[in-house]
Amino acid sequence: MANLIIQIGIPVFLIILGLFVGKWIEKKHLRSLDVKEQELKDVLICNLRRLPAYLKAGECFLVIGSVVIATDYFKVFAAGLRNLFGGEIKTYRSLMRRARREAIVRMLQQAKERGAYSVWNIRFETATIQGKRRPGGVEVLAYGTAVKVS
Repeated sequence: MANLIIQIGIPVFLIILGLFVGKWIEKKHLRSLDVKEQELKDVLICNLRRLPAYLKAGECFLVIGSVVIATDYFKVFAAGLRNLFGGEIKTYRSLMRRARREAIVRMLQQAKERGAYSVWNIRFETATIQGKRRPGGVEVLAYGTAVKVS
């Protein structure tokens, strides 16, 4: 009986621990993203390929922001359950949102450091990272053309 409690109790404890610690880390990361986004709000971003005719571009250069964010055991467990029944995996939606926001922040920081006032033609690339018997993660790459005023 004690062996059964250990075999079931430890995984359940780790899943619950992953839930609470994962939520705490996620909230902390989201708060830091809010602060960084406020600091970068003066850098304009747009996904259009061309500048409007009324804007005169000076120097243009490529800027890149990349991030890899790991999943936690709770997200993997919840996603496994969702895979049994089908439907949207909502636990991964917040992971992807955080990764995209962080990649954009890093890209905008690079543009601001080089004196650009805007970033155009923003694009995203994503990749999943799977660990052996461990939670994996997601990589998001944001890139675009930074533009300085002429």
